Amino acid sequence: MKASPIIVAIDGPVLGSCQGLVKIMTDLGDEVVGFKVGIPFIIQCGLESLAAARSRIRNGLLIADLKLADIGDIMVRVVSLVKDYVDAVIAHSFVGYKGALDKVSEKLKEWNIKLILVASMSHEGSRELYDRNLDSIMDVVKKANPWGVVAPATRPDIISLVRNALGADVKILAPGVGTQGARPGDAICAGADYEIIGRSITESPDPKKAVELIALEQEEALMRCRR
Repeated sequence: MKASPIIVAIDGPVLGSCQGLVKIMTDLGDEVVGFKVGIPFIIQCGLESLAAARSRIRNGLLIADLKLADIGDIMVRVVSLVKDYVDAVIAHSFVGYKGALDKVSEKLKEWNIKLILVASMSHEGSRELYDRNLDSIMDVVKKANPWGVVAPATRPDIISLVRNALGADVKILAPGVGTQGARPGDAICAGADYEIIGRSITESPDPKKAVELIALEQEEALMRCRR
């Protein structure tokens, strides 16, 4: 069975324990494309839980959502702490290329880890800086040559602009589906490859069923937008 174009956001302990989160990742490993593990999980649950998740996810991506935003040497040092457990890391693009993302990009290639850059975010405040400077952000992204970018499901017009700027080769990961208001499938219709979904799945009494229902909504949305 093909995995649904969903990346589950794992941002902190649920079900009363870190083990509960690892169980969600284990149970959904074949149902979704992958998991985006946030800083709250890494700090609260430790690298042992990250290692446990890595050992139990057979096919899916494991992304460290570190939101890196520093000079290159520091960002590389941060990634070095998790590089044995993850397939990709997320960094901010506003820090620029020279002396920052250039060093990260080079080191991640050496470690065979995918770079994902934030092109815009799903909250309203992202309009104030990211969206107003999207052309400059795209210039930085093109220089860094990432595997993927983050663009908001809450603003499909931004996804379309990012897709047009970067072409088909760069993956677009779209957060903001569910709790933040975007509907499943709308981001994919606008040009995203994957939708990032957190609380609608992780806080559900039946995460696997939640994924099934969201996947069905995605399929229905795609049927509407492709007519």
